[in-house]
Amino acid sequence: MSIDQFDKHLLRLLQQNNRLTSDELAEAVGLSASAVQRRLKRLRDEKIIEADVSIVSPAVAGIGITCIVDVVLERGNSQAIEKFKSSMLQRSEVMQCYYVTGSYDFVMIVNAQNMQHYEAFSKEWLMDNPNVKHFYTHVVMDKVKVGYSAAI
Repeated sequence: MSIDQFDKHLLRLLQQNNRLTSDELAEAVGLSASAVQRRLKRLRDEKIIEADVSIVSPAVAGIGITCIVDVVLERGNSQAIEKFKSSMLQRSEVMQCYYVTGSYDFVMIVNAQNMQHYEAFSKEWLMDNPNVKHFYTHVVMDKVKVGYSAAI
């Protein structure tokens, strides 16, 4: 996966606005529109561009609260870890789930309609999970910075 300065410039532009046309991108980076289209196809085929998405307003999606949840498992063997990963992949409330080093085994970003919804989620998937030793919930009061772009 090698990328040159043109690719990097395209990626920076797309991370800011993925609705730019090939013509607009071509003008910004100094290539032809067809060259930009070929580069974008290659970047997508090689999974350098992992996804093209639209970020929907949480309010429109019915999301009232966002929680950051730290999880400590009772047993940290590979089967228990894979089982927990698999169960979190099934849950639409879990926006992001990271298997991490340090004091916790997992850190998750969980969206819920309201506190009752989060409570039901946490009871079913965390409290009643025999392999969850502890979990700690941090309710987000204000999204100071949320970003999805990587430094390129």
